[in-house]
Amino acid sequence: MTDRERRLEAPHRRLQPGSRTFERAVVVGYRLVAWLISTLPPAIPRFLLSRGAQLSYFLWPTKRRWSNANFGHVLGLPPGHPRVRRTALAAYGVYGRYIVELMRLPKLAREHAEVLVAGADVEGVQRLWEGSTGGLIFTVGHIGNPEAVAAGIASRGWPISVLADDSAFPELFEEFTRTREQWGVHIIPWRNLREIYTVLRRGEMVALAIDWGYREDGIPVRLFDAWTTMPAGPATLAARTGSRIVPITIHRNPDKRTFAASWSEPIDVPSTDPAELQRATQRMTDAFAATIAVAPEQWYSFKPMWPSDPATGSALAARAAAMLAPAPAARTEPA
Repeated sequence: MTDRERRLEAPHRRLQPGSRTFERAVVVGYRLVAWLISTLPPAIPRFLLSRGAQLSYFLWPTKRRWSNANFGHVLGLPPGHPRVRRTALAAYGVYGRYIVELMRLPKLAREHAEVLVAGADVEGVQRLWEGSTGGLIFTVGHIGNPEAVAAGIASRGWPISVLADDSAFPELFEEFTRTREQWGVHIIPWRNLREIYTVLRRGEMVALAIDWGYREDGIPVRLFDAWTTMPAGPATLAARTGSRIVPITIHRNPDKRTFAASWSEPIDVPSTDPAELQRATQRMTDAFAATIAVAPEQWYSFKPMWPSDPATGSALAARAAAMLAPAPAARTEPA
């Protein structure tokens, strides 16, 4: 893997601050495009951005290779198989539709947010929330439209925060923060652990995306057919705050404009013992895999989710076994 490709891996942050002039131009450009998208009939920007995203599949070889590798794992096929390429191309189209929805969301009436996730088991979430000694940690993937679900939850007056990467374009991040908070969705900057702990200890809700890509320092798990890692954050936060992990399933309905959202069984993490962290993270990963399997073309995470070196799998399997192994009994010295 080249240095340039490694910089594109998760997390996607820049090591050096960029030009403020360029960043301001990005913000102005985003506002202009968002205004156009919210003004035009929705079908026009949906078509244009979907086709533009699919064009980028062909023009960006590194991302295309990662996408094909990801969908090869999901479908159990070689990365170059025609079905894999078709699924990846469809996912890029779904991503373009998502961008349109994201830009239009701040302009929609609050009542419409509830319609986006109509039929969700709201009472079930209420029961899970009331049964938690801490808060709720929603784990989500880049599937469907997590933004719409967060807005739908916030529209009911529930306190929900979303962890977001603030390092790529800080001024654009501020723009996103302002628009999300119009809906009552609080944004927490990436790695702001103090605020995350504070929110959970107040018994509130936090949404964490878990499919940012393979990282060596994650917790080893099996995802579909191979070993990879998932972030340690959800299980560690749950153990330290008494919160419950609730994996969320989000799928686009046949009308392509609304979403079906459901929740898996909550995951309790009684301690930060390595075995408990690994078991909780594996359960979270299994729920995530089940979500993707229903509609792979709706998954639009374009980071490599598995290590590129197949030999790494053996090392990850050994790490998982070590985490699950019973702790050695304490030795006692003879009197």
